[in-house]
Amino acid sequence: MKIAVVGLGYVGLANAVILAQRHPVVALDVDAGRVEAVNERRSPIVDPDLEDYLANRELDLRATLDAEDALSGAELVIISTPTNYDPEKDFFDTSTVEAVLAQVESVAPQASAVIKSTIPVGFTDRMRAKHPGLTILFSPEFLREGRALYDNLHPSRIIVGGDSPEAKVFADLLSEGSLDDDVPVLLTGAAEAEAIKLFANTFLAMRVAFFNELDTYALSRGIDPRAVIEGVGLDPRIGLHYNNPSFGYGGYCLPKDTRQLLANYQDVPQNLIRAIVDSNTTRKDFIAEDILRRRPKVVGLYRLVMKEGSDNFRMSSIQGVMKRLKAKGVEVLVHEPTLTDKEFFHSEVVPDVEEFISRSDVILTNRRSPALASVEDKVYTRDLFGRD
Repeated sequence: MKIAVVGLGYVGLANAVILAQRHPVVALDVDAGRVEAVNERRSPIVDPDLEDYLANRELDLRATLDAEDALSGAELVIISTPTNYDPEKDFFDTSTVEAVLAQVESVAPQASAVIKSTIPVGFTDRMRAKHPGLTILFSPEFLREGRALYDNLHPSRIIVGGDSPEAKVFADLLSEGSLDDDVPVLLTGAAEAEAIKLFANTFLAMRVAFFNELDTYALSRGIDPRAVIEGVGLDPRIGLHYNNPSFGYGGYCLPKDTRQLLANYQDVPQNLIRAIVDSNTTRKDFIAEDILRRRPKVVGLYRLVMKEGSDNFRMSSIQGVMKRLKAKGVEVLVHEPTLTDKEFFHSEVVPDVEEFISRSDVILTNRRSPALASVEDKVYTRDLFGRD
């Protein structure tokens, strides 16, 4: 079975590698650098398992910039293109997915198209009405940045939204690529699968927001947030996981997915979803104010990424804090090894870590690092447990 994967980000590349263990896969991307890296068996993103599999495993995988080359003769097309949140429209920008579906209809109408990009509830059904000759499925992705392949090799669950035999065929392909036995598989309607993705990520955002607000309260009242979090988490219904405070939830998924779910509630009563979105703004306001109370002239941002083992800093919460500090006239320096430019949002990028440390009055870091161990008195972080 020839499989085409459109989009070589975390989702697309992980799916391409999983499936290329047993099937011929052609990956399509608009970035020549990513295409070249995959063809040279290098991972274009930071992910230890992807790097290992590309370099050392036998994979029937190649990448191309040519859509006709990728799609011609494909029996399955996985769509994993970006769907960024558009604040003006208050909705996901699904234009890239729609463009790929039009290409599939033109070049490979016999193929099953599986949308892996995050989309609003009801999108798949609208696309089916627009392309009645196509088989269109939606399969939500549940992966962590820096652990994308691992989370596909060991999936928590496999969900496919589609009322056709092709849905089970795709679920079986993912199960086949997994290293685990008895992975839970759920076949649902497309709208239900879309809702699962948005509600799952919004629940995670709610948990982050809850422990961040707990941390804000503890700091404001002079009590030990770590002790409170540990005591709360000892309740088995709550648990001692996913409870480490931060500057706010960020990354590629949680900010846009919570806002998209809120938009889907347009005509439905709700309070909690709006509160989750607003809480993230309030947290970054509080962090910025807490730093300003130290009256720094220069604040250094140590790493823009959200978590260890990742090279992605899209929508990272530390950037929100940065913008608030700059708005108050504070000079901000940035140390981020993945940046090659001399400036980031009009702030100087300082590649040398020692120079960065010496020039910063306060060093802001979302997660602790051994590189800052000698200057703990300068470090500002809410990382209580030393984990993501």
